[in-house]
Amino acid sequence: MSAANRVTVVLPSLNPDEKLRLVLSGLCQAGFDDILVVNDGSDEAHLPNFPAPGEFPGVEILTHPVNRGKGAALKTAFAHFLATRTDRVGVVTVDGDNQHHPADVLSCAEVLCAIPKNLILGVRDFSGEDVPARSRMGNRITSTVFRLFCGMRISDTQTGLRAIPAAHLPRMLEVEGDRFEYETNMLLELKRARIKWTEVPIRTVYIEENQTSHFRPIVDSWRIYKLIFKYMLSSAAGCVVDLGIFWLLSVLFGTAASWLIYLYTAIARLLSSLTNFTLNRRVVFGSSGPVGRTLVRYYTLAIPQLLVSAFLVDRLAAGLFQTAPNGEFWTTVVKAVVDTLLFFISFRIQREWVFREKG
Repeated sequence: MSAANRVTVVLPSLNPDEKLRLVLSGLCQAGFDDILVVNDGSDEAHLPNFPAPGEFPGVEILTHPVNRGKGAALKTAFAHFLATRTDRVGVVTVDGDNQHHPADVLSCAEVLCAIPKNLILGVRDFSGEDVPARSRMGNRITSTVFRLFCGMRISDTQTGLRAIPAAHLPRMLEVEGDRFEYETNMLLELKRARIKWTEVPIRTVYIEENQTSHFRPIVDSWRIYKLIFKYMLSSAAGCVVDLGIFWLLSVLFGTAASWLIYLYTAIARLLSSLTNFTLNRRVVFGSSGPVGRTLVRYYTLAIPQLLVSAFLVDRLAAGLFQTAPNGEFWTTVVKAVVDTLLFFISFRIQREWVFREKG
């Protein structure tokens, strides 16, 4: 049996144009016989662009009365698949703007059937001259964020072509987000749930420089990055308190002895850590777990981080600025650099362990 007959194509669509029929025609010609199209609250002017019943074999249309977002559309299709398709390996998600070649969709389906435990990502090459600048920059930023904050190397974080095993769909239904942020949160869930992923190279196609995209740069970027932004703001608040107290103690009592640096670091971190813990627990990660457990985990991370920070500041400052003018200022600069590096490591540990809910 062909891979096209073992998976279900999921295609969310909002106010489609004539390209939707081209996409469906190409998928049918590639052999796909089960396609779920989700009309995500399209207006009346665009309804004729959806296929009529029986126009394409194997196409079923699910409808949202009002627009709920791409993430919500995907979840609707996933839930319908789980309730009605018990004999399929999984789903492959496709965009309706004709930017996913049917052969690439089939390739992802074939890899899914060959590795049914992995989530498959169809990844594009962003180095070409025909790639819109905003798409190239957006992928670079997001890929860098994933690598630094999450330790995940994903070549194309924005791809909508994904093949998902049926066994992982119940967890995907629990992922937060109803709009474009859902696809980013889905990738973050891979690390959290220890789901392996496989990348499959696909064609890089941008039609009319992606002008038909419903992505809203400001609103949807905030939805995608808000967890990291909030963590950065929380850390910045703690950093201001931490560095301010460290600098004040250095000015008042000096840094002639190494043990003073350790003492100042400890005092500064103690006074800033409780505020940081509270902000991270309530605002950033939204943890509802027992305060005692998360507090113990937080300080299990914070204390070694404090010692590492103090040791590195002591060694680097002693070696570089021991006899330099304004030594206290430069020691504080060194501390800022060291703590910035530890910041990335700490985010990943806090997200994946300290504030992680059970399950």
